[in-house]
Amino acid sequence: MNANHDLHAHPTNKALLAVFWIYVLVPLAWGITNTLTQAMKLFH
Repeated sequence: MNANHDLHAHPTNKALLAVFWIYVLVPLAWGITNTLTQAMKLFH
């Protein structure tokens, strides 16, 4: 019974992990893009 419960928990954990990384990486990528955009404006 316990092993069966663990099998059902894995997709949920992967989904939560994916959502977590999206929430971490999207703002990070946005910040890097904004920083590079500002840097390019300074050099032009």
